[in-house]
Amino acid sequence: MQKNMTGTRLVATFFGAGLLRPGPGTWGSVAALPVAWLLHVMGGFWALALGTAVVFLVGWWVTIQETRGQSDPDPSEIVIDEVAGMWLALWPVSLGAMIQGVSITALWPGWIVAFLAFRAFDIWKPGPVGLADRMHTPLGVMLDDIIAGALAAMVVAVFAVIAHGMMGI
Repeated sequence: MQKNMTGTRLVATFFGAGLLRPGPGTWGSVAALPVAWLLHVMGGFWALALGTAVVFLVGWWVTIQETRGQSDPDPSEIVIDEVAGMWLALWPVSLGAMIQGVSITALWPGWIVAFLAFRAFDIWKPGPVGLADRMHTPLGVMLDDIIAGALAAMVVAVFAVIAHGMMGI
């Protein structure tokens, strides 16, 4: 069912990224990357962290609006949840860049690990990610990606320790 592009739909689909096929969740995650970079450039880690919290709260609200009265509690075109989760997965990269005083793009391997780990957890839905997904509520829509993002952030941190701590890179 094609809907008009209302304000809530524009946000829920992250400016239409969720309408791309195949793999709208992956497209939403890709679309989140340049905005994460911009947030970091504008205000460092704290801007990305605040942006993540705002997107989570706004995303929860627009998901409520977009799924009200619908049979599908988690339509694939709603990707604002992927944006919040992807940004959370990038927290260790942003924090590391800020602490070290380097460009966030200098930590490009962390971007790749964050993206791949986030998509893996979001698709696989292990443990608490799956529990949140099975809530079948707007909060569950947002939480499964936040949890996937948190798990991905842990993977990024472990990779950073291995790369920088043990290997001295």
